[in-house]
Amino acid sequence: MRRYSSKQGLQSLTELNVTPLLDLAFVLLIIFMITTPLIENSLDLVVPTSSTAKTSVNPSEVVTIAIDKNDTMKLNNEVVTADDLEARLGALHAQNAATAVVVRPDKDLAVQKFVSVMDILQRVGITKVGVMTHPEDPTKP
Repeated sequence: MRRYSSKQGLQSLTELNVTPLLDLAFVLLIIFMITTPLIENSLDLVVPTSSTAKTSVNPSEVVTIAIDKNDTMKLNNEVVTADDLEARLGALHAQNAATAVVVRPDKDLAVQKFVSVMDILQRVGITKVGVMTHPEDPTKP
């Protein structure tokens, strides 16, 4: 005996259930929120070397700030203090608003000292800032 129903054999869905998709999105969001602080604290920053440092900078076009491991700052090979550096950079920026600065830190320099020089550049208003690096030696492991 054959049963008949009022339902047709093939029927298209008119609604799409997005609940599983939202569940997946929230789980991924929670995972990224938990792992992001762990990734930020595990960075090992080595500023002075770069694999892309192939072209040299023309020293006559930019102002160079060199900082050695003893916290001695030099502005274009002239020893300056932090206050004097800020005053001289402010004067240079007043003369030319497009002044470019290259910071050349020592490899063993504390990061806080480097950040303090970057803060001076920001207070003065200089936005064209670069960090001078040396190419990595491919023979070193």
